[in-house]
Amino acid sequence: MANRKIIILVSFLLLSFYTQAQKSATYTNALVDYQKALTLYNNKQYQAAQSLFDTIKDEADDETLESDCAYYIANCAVRLNQQNADDLIQDFVETYPTSTKRNTAFLDVADYYFENSKYAYARKWYDKVDEESIARSERDRFNFNYGYALYSTGNETGAQKYLNRVVNSKEYGSQAKYYIGFMAYEGDDYDKANAYFDQVSDEEKYKEKLSYYQADLNFKLGNFEKAITLAKEQLPKSNAAEVSELSKIIGESYFNLEQYAEAIPFLTKYKGKRGRWNNTDYYQLGYAYYKQNDFESAISEFNKIIDGNNSVAQNAYYHLGESYINLDKKQEALNAFRNASQMDYDLKIQEDAWLNYAKISYEIGNPYQSVPQVLAGYLDKYPDTSYREELETLLIDSYITSKNYKEALKLLEGKRSFENRVAYQKVAFYRGIEVYNEADYNNAKQLFDASINEAKDSKFTSRATFWKAETDYHLTNYNDALIGLKQFEQQSESNATKEIENIDYNLAYAYFKLKNYAKSTEYFQKFISKSKDDKLRLNDAYLRLGDGHFVTSNYNKAINAYNEAIAINEIESDYATFQKAMSYGYIGQGATKMQELNAFIDAFSKSSLRDDAMYELANSYVKSNQNDKAMQMYDRLISEYRNSVFVSKSLLRQGLAYYNTNDNERALTKLKKVASSYPNTEEAIQAVATARLIYIDLGRVDEYAAWVKTLDYVDVTDAELDNTTYLAAEKQYLDNNTDKAIRQFNGYLNEFPNGIHALKSHFYLAELYSKKDLPENAEPHYEYVVSKPKGEFTEQAMVKLTETYLNNSKWNDAIPVLLRLESEADYPQNITYAQSNLMNAYYQLQNYNDAVAYAEKVLANSKIDNKVKSDAQIIIARSAIKTGDETKAKAAYAQVEKIATGIVAAEALYYNAYFKNKDGNYAASNTTVQKLARDYSSYKYYSAKGLVVMAKNYDALDDAFQATYILESVIKNFPEFNDVVLEAQQELNKIKTEEAKTNASVEAEQN
Repeated sequence: MANRKIIILVSFLLLSFYTQAQKSATYTNALVDYQKALTLYNNKQYQAAQSLFDTIKDEADDETLESDCAYYIANCAVRLNQQNADDLIQDFVETYPTSTKRNTAFLDVADYYFENSKYAYARKWYDKVDEESIARSERDRFNFNYGYALYSTGNETGAQKYLNRVVNSKEYGSQAKYYIGFMAYEGDDYDKANAYFDQVSDEEKYKEKLSYYQADLNFKLGNFEKAITLAKEQLPKSNAAEVSELSKIIGESYFNLEQYAEAIPFLTKYKGKRGRWNNTDYYQLGYAYYKQNDFESAISEFNKIIDGNNSVAQNAYYHLGESYINLDKKQEALNAFRNASQMDYDLKIQEDAWLNYAKISYEIGNPYQSVPQVLAGYLDKYPDTSYREELETLLIDSYITSKNYKEALKLLEGKRSFENRVAYQKVAFYRGIEVYNEADYNNAKQLFDASINEAKDSKFTSRATFWKAETDYHLTNYNDALIGLKQFEQQSESNATKEIENIDYNLAYAYFKLKNYAKSTEYFQKFISKSKDDKLRLNDAYLRLGDGHFVTSNYNKAINAYNEAIAINEIESDYATFQKAMSYGYIGQGATKMQELNAFIDAFSKSSLRDDAMYELANSYVKSNQNDKAMQMYDRLISEYRNSVFVSKSLLRQGLAYYNTNDNERALTKLKKVASSYPNTEEAIQAVATARLIYIDLGRVDEYAAWVKTLDYVDVTDAELDNTTYLAAEKQYLDNNTDKAIRQFNGYLNEFPNGIHALKSHFYLAELYSKKDLPENAEPHYEYVVSKPKGEFTEQAMVKLTETYLNNSKWNDAIPVLLRLESEADYPQNITYAQSNLMNAYYQLQNYNDAVAYAEKVLANSKIDNKVKSDAQIIIARSAIKTGDETKAKAAYAQVEKIATGIVAAEALYYNAYFKNKDGNYAASNTTVQKLARDYSSYKYYSAKGLVVMAKNYDALDDAFQATYILESVIKNFPEFNDVVLEAQQELNKIKTEEAKTNASVEAEQN
């Protein structure tokens, strides 16, 4: 039993020894493999090492060995840049919290990332390091690395803390001082930066690197001469980018030392940040050129400063203005001074800029606001200016010279000084002339009254008196017109006015309209005796002189006057010839009359009086018992002029002639034709009356009664009542009792809608409503007259009806009436009226081809006045623009510009500038825009459009400041013109996008 126990014990001891021996051998093998893995790791064979460490870790029974393997596995993962590297490190420290390699793991990984310049990764792991556990010998390296990692990742406060710990370190001190200095430099703490840089400047490895920073530091500290010396020393050792920066330091230092000539060559060598300058860079170079009196070069730099809104920009724009003034470029100077005057960074510059802006505005005009507004604005802001007296004089004068009379009137309201009241009288007068030329006679009269009532300048009082009389004439207030003209004639100052040249002519017309023919002929004769050069007006005076003699039965004198008119042959030769023929008839020379009328019919084939001549000639043949010739001429008239007012008269005359020769059947045929084709006319009524007599003579009264029933406008039983009712209304009309006449004519038409006098009643009602300025009431009555066959009122009714349509933009209603008027009118002026309004109506309906065709018809008439010519040319021009025919538009606008006034002249001037821009004549285009701004500033739409063209010109001339400033001003000052603002914004975006490529101060616009 004892032996057995001994055997068992021995066996157990042998088994234990064997097991322990096995473990020891395994551990020894693991240590060998571990050493192999470390060797691979130290030889940077991280993939193989990691694989072996991984195997050892899996087989190891020892926790220390296992944790060490986990450490190296994670470390290799970092070095192999494996995606799970950070996770492996984190797993290691969490799985083996007591491992002696925990802190070493953080530090080792951070150092690895640091050495590979991955400072953000390094900082992450340095943050985890327990600083107290770091060996003393490793602390300087940790502090520097951690400090630099913090610096590199933007934590300058943390960086300062750790770098300051090693400033006295032999190994890291110089680097720490350099980076502390650099952080101070970047933070604009130049004294601190300089102090640290000085401590390392003798070290070779920092010497070259510090040369630029020390030059820049001295520049920023105001040590400009030292900065120049240091930068110049560094130039030969520098690359292109460094040369650019050093040149900027040298140039700007010279600039600050006011050594501008020395500054220029260095400033020009600067290439900018990332190839772009900023507004300050352009300002410094521009100002250096300015101080050298090189104004062209100064402008070239200053005008690249766009989007500037600081003291540098204000200063630059002010000196840009002065540079332009020195080169006599006043329009450009105006914009520069205006911009500087709108900034308040330097109040003295602002005041001086505004003063210059105001004075230049007075000299050349202002497209943004009226000149009086600019001058008054300056005086309001600077009431104590030493220039007050000078500017007040300019202000008063500017009310006239600006030609923006509408705005000037507003500004002068309430200003009571004598000088201002004188200006008010003149401005009211000139505004009255503008409104008069636009045919707004009621408003013109009020303005002339205002000028007369002011009575500060007797010359303008006289002139206003004359033009007030002219407005009265156009308003058909002929008595008032005559009184006004007489007053003007009697005023002592009238002889010093240009209006006096027309006084006899105008007085003659006023008397003529008042049917005082004796006085009219007297004054026409006075005018004729003085006027020799104005052939057109002289021709007209002879015509009216002839008419005056004609209506007073002085036919021989009339013939002489008409002969003079025919000899001049400027206007209405056909009329003079016809009137002369008629005059021969009245003095008993019937044969001469017929001879003249025959000659007239042959000579004036297109005259509107040709049908008159045929009618009169036929009547003369009847009178001289040449009935066959008479009938032939009546027939010819009826055949050639089917729409003539004389057709019904000719038919009636033929009927009467046949009746007088007892040719009753032929007479009835003609009379019935008149009655059926021209109902409600005087001729129709007479035709019915004459037919009645024939039927009575023939004893065929029943036949007459049956026929007359077919005429709905003849009611035999009511004829007497019809006549009586009409005559009562007509009497009120002739006595100028307007309201009573309207009531009685309406009463007549209610009782006799198809009465004998229905046509006349409708016409007179229309005229009465027109007189009361009730065009809507008049319209249906004119339409009634126009709807009937042509008669004595048709032409006048067509004119009045189309006026109503046109005033209400009823283009489609107006066109057919105008077309009829064109073909049927007896008076030439009505043909011109029809054609000129047809061209406008077609244009409004966008029927540009017909609009142009009628405009060319109008222009073919050499005797139309300038206003109508201007209207025709403008229609051609506008239509050409609408259809893209700019060549035709250019030619038409050139013609418009020669004769137009007011807004049409402004439009023509704008297109002058527009086409010059298209042709590349940018400077000439700008000159035209300046003229537009000076002479037509009251027409804001074209001022705004002109400014956009000016901006395009400056852009083409590489003047970005002028271009962008003008466009921004348009956008700000003319918001009511959407199309102009849109074009300006598009152009501005384009320019800014381009300028942003070279100017860092400009942000590219987003379209």
